[in-house]
Amino acid sequence: MAVENVRPTRLELLRTRRRIVVAKKGLNLLKLKRSALIAEFFAISKEAMRLRGDLQKRIARGYESIRMAEMMEGPTRLENISMLLPDVRPVRVATKNVMGVRTPRVDAGDYAPVASPALLDLPTSIDESIHHFQGIYQVVLDIAEKENALRRLLREIEKTKRRASAIENVLIPRLEGVVRYIKFRFDEMERDSFSMLKTVKRKMEQEAEEGAVA
Repeated sequence: MAVENVRPTRLELLRTRRRIVVAKKGLNLLKLKRSALIAEFFAISKEAMRLRGDLQKRIARGYESIRMAEMMEGPTRLENISMLLPDVRPVRVATKNVMGVRTPRVDAGDYAPVASPALLDLPTSIDESIHHFQGIYQVVLDIAEKENALRRLLREIEKTKRRASAIENVLIPRLEGVVRYIKFRFDEMERDSFSMLKTVKRKMEQEAEEGAVA
């Protein structure tokens, strides 16, 4: 709304000042929210980096365990046992609230292929290989959960930043401009009233002088 269209009244001045107070409170809340989101973003980012480092180590140990199992049991038996492993169970995805942002929570369930009756008497080397890759599977899901949360938090941080910027750089200056305009019009009206009173007083004095002469 252009300031020229604002009604220069006391009520409008009070209303605009109240809006400025509310806007400044909202701006402070948005800044606090953005700071909290950034802190949460870095905390999750740190955890994701730790998980990625852990994943690299687990993969290295997993492939090393497969090489040892292949050397001790032979590639044919290793391949035959791999055909007995059950399929990975579907991943369950729920949601959780992180600083007001809905992020996925990934649950791998209780995938445990070594519990299968056909796999109870596995050689130690193959059993260790299976356990290694079970751990890798869970870490991959954890990383996916964290990275998805990071993307959503980043979008919320940008959205909060844009809203705060709009309030700080557009809304508040515009409202403050309205206050200045109303006060300027008050000053103009006061000057006009003062000039009018002086004119009326002068005319009344002239009329009184003319009446006294007559």
